[in-house]
Amino acid sequence: MSEIDIKEVVRERYAEIARAVQAPGPACCYDGEAGSRGISADLYADDETRSLPEEAVLASLGCGNPTALAELKEGETVLDLGSGGGIDVLLSGRRVGPSGKAYGLDMTDDMLSLARENQRKAGAENVEFLKGEIEHIPLPDNSVDVVISNCVINLSANKDLVLREAFRVLKPGGRFAVSDVVTRGAVPEQLRRDILLWAGCIAGALEENEYRLKLAAAGFEAVSIEPTRIYKIDDAREFLSGNGVDVDAIAPAVAGRFMSAFVRAKKPGKAATEEAGACCAPTCCES
Repeated sequence: MSEIDIKEVVRERYAEIARAVQAPGPACCYDGEAGSRGISADLYADDETRSLPEEAVLASLGCGNPTALAELKEGETVLDLGSGGGIDVLLSGRRVGPSGKAYGLDMTDDMLSLARENQRKAGAENVEFLKGEIEHIPLPDNSVDVVISNCVINLSANKDLVLREAFRVLKPGGRFAVSDVVTRGAVPEQLRRDILLWAGCIAGALEENEYRLKLAAAGFEAVSIEPTRIYKIDDAREFLSGNGVDVDAIAPAVAGRFMSAFVRAKKPGKAATEEAGACCAPTCCES
């Protein structure tokens, strides 16, 4: 199973989802059941999604809410790796305000088309969607304050390169704040070899300690992984549904070993706000 094979399966899977969301008629769903969004449901507060285009919400395939995790500030530049229909980019654009910028990066033309239409409907002027791969980010070194991602890094067959690229584009002191699927302990090898399960966020998920080691190897510091939901057998069935696999056969092997998690890290150095001399304690500005 090559990196190219995995990429093509992932690309086609998410292109199908984008086309389904834009199809005329009742809101359809990517897992084959109208209105069912599995683990992607209820990740955002109503006040976050109320004024977003419906298609941006329907195309949300994540396992967390990285825009809240990242604690975005006015004027910051944000990059979302694997931005899909654009929900996290649009929310990030709101949080950083007119003086900030939110980029979305995706390799799938159908998703980019959907995201740009959602941007138009939302009237988001400080947002830009870029075509490209998360292993080869089309932005310069030291150009963004925050890298976010929502259940996408696990889809890459070359995570070391993804993490090195994230490190490269971050400014000194920049933050890595992603939601991702992570494993605890050993996972049956047959799951890792199933190419359809790469598109379903299962086969490519990193073990939590391996994730920490890879972030450190890329240059990051202050690495932490916070579980937000450990999948039980019913969760596993929802997670796997619609991925062309024998759900009942695989779900018991997934239950308890896979989790959604907030993954945080920092690029060494001082952020611009720190260099500006922001001081919050009597001794913090002393030389």
